[in-house]
Amino acid sequence: MNTRKINVKGIAVSAVCGALGFVLMLLEFPIPFIIPSFIKLDFSEIPALIASFAYGPIYGILVCAVKNLLHLFVTTSGGVGELSNFILGAIFVGAAGIVYSKMHNRKGALIGSLVGAFLMALISVFTNYFIVYPAYVVIYGMPMEAILGMYKALLPAADNLWKALIIFNFPFNLAKGILDAAVCFLVYKRISPILKPKKK
Repeated sequence: MNTRKINVKGIAVSAVCGALGFVLMLLEFPIPFIIPSFIKLDFSEIPALIASFAYGPIYGILVCAVKNLLHLFVTTSGGVGELSNFILGAIFVGAAGIVYSKMHNRKGALIGSLVGAFLMALISVFTNYFIVYPAYVVIYGMPMEAILGMYKALLPAADNLWKALIIFNFPFNLAKGILDAAVCFLVYKRISPILKPKKK
């Protein structure tokens, strides 16, 4: 009975965190001169990471699903951006939550976040190469050469897509994961009594 209550609360909190994640997705912004302007930074994985630490990795992944399903109603990518965001977010918060469940302390949360951020950054290279950019070529009719040209404008050495993704997207997503984890660390302890109140 107690497990059922925890699961119900976890699902309810995940739904709220998913809605918050959706709002944070809308607040995305570019980082000029560092990465092409069509790639934007947002902090929508923070609520998912909080849910993953509080209730387990499945709930963090659920938050990623909710925020991206909501974002489909305002998508400009034909669902491709949302699919990529879900895959990468699920890898990040899922890995972080799994490690934290095995090492249930601050060190475990730190290691889990770093592992998750690294895996997210690594997988992003392959999802962008094989899924996202080919789909954008079809959806928008933009030649791959034009996409690559945006990278080469920042660094001429990025003369093929693999190089561009490794030089730009990998560190970008790694930094994004680390920033998400840093913010999560700042707020998690303050809100954890609300998420998981102590038994009397």
